[in-house]
Amino acid sequence: MSSKPSPDASRTRASLPRVGFVGAGRVANALAMGLSAAGYPVSAIASRSSKSVRKLVGRLNASGNTQAIETDPQAVLGHADLVFLTVPDDALVATAHSLQASPEQSIVHCSGASDVDVLEGLSTQGALTGGFHPLYLFAGLEDDAQRLAGCSITIEAAQPLASTLREAAKALRCKAISIPAGQRTLYHAGANLAASSLLCVLDEAVGIWQQIGIAEADALEALWPLVMGTLASARQKGLPGALSGPVSRGDDRIVARHLEALDSLGSDHAAFYAALTQRAVALARRRGNADPETDQALTRIDDMANQYSRKS
Repeated sequence: MSSKPSPDASRTRASLPRVGFVGAGRVANALAMGLSAAGYPVSAIASRSSKSVRKLVGRLNASGNTQAIETDPQAVLGHADLVFLTVPDDALVATAHSLQASPEQSIVHCSGASDVDVLEGLSTQGALTGGFHPLYLFAGLEDDAQRLAGCSITIEAAQPLASTLREAAKALRCKAISIPAGQRTLYHAGANLAASSLLCVLDEAVGIWQQIGIAEADALEALWPLVMGTLASARQKGLPGALSGPVSRGDDRIVARHLEALDSLGSDHAAFYAALTQRAVALARRRGNADPETDQALTRIDDMANQYSRKS
């Protein structure tokens, strides 16, 4: 991302809302730098860490696209039309309750797990409130704003704030998606499954290989091409189309041997594998092109996996 605003952003700069941040961590750094580069005037920043605020203010002012000031949380609202609360979840409620908003001022939080109604006190003051959650793993790198481009941002807000936030997402070169009010917990659970749970599955695979004497480092090095190839295939072909392995082929004999071997290890290895196998059967059925013999094999696999799942 260029440090200069895009031509479109420059043309509408005078009509863009002044942006403020309460919280100066990784999320705030990426959003502030990205919006600033797109022409948004980032006007004020506050945080519990004065060092973090000074660092972000320095980066913004050095970019030449905006002038930000270091101030306290309440003062941010006096300098901004659109305020992002980028504090940790455990500080969000207390932060929101400490603020006094002006009517029609827009205040949004960037939490994926917290409901928008934690800002209810601000909405009763006449503020427009909502959620703006970038679906991205912020690494705290200098180029996080550039890396954010292409990601999705989940928006929960009523009009006219929804349109304002969609324009901000577009300025960041992200895709805006909407979720219904009150559904952020399920949304966040799904996101967690897609991210951290992948690591848990990989850790299980590495642990099984360690049981037969393969070192963790060697296991990871061997599995990375398989993992990355699977993800690339899923992106191109869709989840059902990328499914491979014995379930995909309807090879119930191999699945039975897997379950027996994992069961011999004790613990919940077989149950974990069985639960995932049942989901794999569901994916295989979604392809809708199984012949009668394969369809019967999938039923046998599902029944077999269900028996092991119940052992846990």
